[in-house]
Amino acid sequence: MPPSRRRNALLAADLQDLSLLRRAAPALAAIGLVSLADYISGQDRYLAPLMVVVPSVAALTLRPRELLAVCFLGLLALLGLSHLDQVVDFGDSRFLYGAMVSYVAVTALSAGIAELRMRRAAAFAAVSSVAEAAQRALLRQPEPVVGPLRLAVRYVSAADAARIGGDLYSVLDTPYGTRVLVGDVRGKGLGAVQTAAVVLGAFREAAYDEEQLPAVAGRIEASMERHVPDGEFTTAMFAAFREPGSVDLLHLGHVPPLRVRADGRADVLEPEDPWLPLGLGHLVGGQPRASAVPFGPRDVLVLCTDGVIEAKGARGGEFYPLAERAGPLVRDGWRSLADLDAAVARLYADLLAHTGGELGDDALLLLVTRPAPDAAG
Repeated sequence: MPPSRRRNALLAADLQDLSLLRRAAPALAAIGLVSLADYISGQDRYLAPLMVVVPSVAALTLRPRELLAVCFLGLLALLGLSHLDQVVDFGDSRFLYGAMVSYVAVTALSAGIAELRMRRAAAFAAVSSVAEAAQRALLRQPEPVVGPLRLAVRYVSAADAARIGGDLYSVLDTPYGTRVLVGDVRGKGLGAVQTAAVVLGAFREAAYDEEQLPAVAGRIEASMERHVPDGEFTTAMFAAFREPGSVDLLHLGHVPPLRVRADGRADVLEPEDPWLPLGLGHLVGGQPRASAVPFGPRDVLVLCTDGVIEAKGARGGEFYPLAERAGPLVRDGWRSLADLDAAVARLYADLLAHTGGELGDDALLLLVTRPAPDAAG
């Protein structure tokens, strides 16, 4: 998990994965800083009332009871500093009383804020968990072996509040061969998940009924016209594995796949007949055409979404050069399932290294091989 995703996960859990000492550290540091400032300034400066910042800082990270305990330490520090500055010896002791009343009032208010923060964090965590569970159920991860294919996948949603994105994929073993769909829904959040549900539902039906990939795409197009708002679209890449030695590809505005050979050469499989994304097909006449591409038992097909190729470098902001980096990283993936999973792990790790550890968009990497019928492992 990228560092930013790990931090966001902790925030979503209201920092409860951290120890009490670490969560109390900001408030304790505030007590220490105010005490040090008052001590250094000498008795002619009365800085103890600045201790009123302690409850506000504690309300950001602590539970109400923990906040009261830390604020009690702050109150003791305030009284000690008042004694050090000899405030209690003044004829008019309103300075001390005013500071104490303010401190107690802000402490009570901060305890209420901490309770409200915890309730809202719990509600947010519940909503996020339900949304992420819905997406996981929607994107049922395929088995490592589907029909004659071996698969390895890495899917990561962007590190935003929704924690869900619009990338989708599905692999089905049908009477017309093993079929793969990789897509990217326009937008984010629950709206994108709803569109993804329509696309995947239509694909899972049409893939078993239609012999040709363009007909499958047409069924999905019709379903989107009925159930998806106008203007929404989904880029898609279809792949069908029927006969050994080749793969049929249908490009609908999506990132072209890579074919990586055993020697590390990577070929970008550009479409012969590019077509509009799903949901926009009504704007043109005719229908898309699939093209057959050679694909041998020692080749690896790399499918991805634009979150991969448009991932910007941490230093120069350049896009991730997938076509240049994928070859050496995945060339051994054809050997076995373990090698294929290690290959996608290396490719994903290289992507994170390029971006500095976090992704600005959803990213999907799907590696596919079709070993020879007599291959083991």
